[in-house]
Amino acid sequence: MERLDFPMSILEFQRRFADDAACLDYLAMSRWPEGFCCPGCGGRRAWVLARRHLWECAACGRQTSVTAGTIMDHTHLPLTLWFWSAYLMATHTPGISAVQLQRQLGISRYETAWFILHKLRRAMIAPERGLLAGEAEVDEAFVGGRNPGRRGGRDRTGKAVVAVAVEVRGTGSGRIRLQALPNANGDTLLGFVQATIRPAAIVHTDGWSGYRYLKAAGYDHRPVSQHYRLADRKLILPRAHRAISNLKTWIAGTHRGTSVKHLQVYLDEFTFRHNRRRTPMAAFQTLLGLSAHHPPATYREITT
Repeated sequence: MERLDFPMSILEFQRRFADDAACLDYLAMSRWPEGFCCPGCGGRRAWVLARRHLWECAACGRQTSVTAGTIMDHTHLPLTLWFWSAYLMATHTPGISAVQLQRQLGISRYETAWFILHKLRRAMIAPERGLLAGEAEVDEAFVGGRNPGRRGGRDRTGKAVVAVAVEVRGTGSGRIRLQALPNANGDTLLGFVQATIRPAAIVHTDGWSGYRYLKAAGYDHRPVSQHYRLADRKLILPRAHRAISNLKTWIAGTHRGTSVKHLQVYLDEFTFRHNRRRTPMAAFQTLLGLSAHHPPATYREITT
């Protein structure tokens, strides 16, 4: 079976993945692009045990799960439900909430839709992903609900601190990184930059003293004062500010807010959407776990 191109419409997706058998064929094709190969004896022929998602080697009898290592491992839900969920999350520009997923796919329980989306979110970020390079903007913002006692500025009452790093690509934005932080002090911000940006890169920030350690850490730190930019009527850190503005709009519009407990997975989803906005096929396969190098999240990991 030849590798499929990414379905460019909902109707095309529905035709290609009409039932669980079609989904199993696609998973087998992704696992064995050159045809089945038994991991035990190297045999090339197998019997398909579709109900259990197993391929049984005709030579040695070893059974291999085609869903092992994917988000569908040991699932009791239809594979079509997982495929549709991954497709909607990969292609729906503003994202999709659990309520929307439940309604569109006819899922009986809200908790099931919520679990599916959170399992997909935890498949988004590869632990071995590369660091940002060349030139980047770094800033921090406060995300969360309203608090009438908040004094403004960097008063974090009722808010969560979120750091953002954005690669500079000409006049546009390259890859981004987002991380929830306990505070915005120097040690914390330095740790964020070191975890996301290559050493010796050019790093643009505002004049906040929390970035004072970057130069000593080997970065080409280029801080710009807000007052200086106001004088020549130019925005400082336009890419970082755009990313933060889009993040807040997305959280408020699609999800109506999020708890601090699960904030990081929503930041990971926003990062995933931005960085793969031009590669829907790669996004779809990543969500299903077909290119993952880490085990899928368990229910306990998601809920604790």
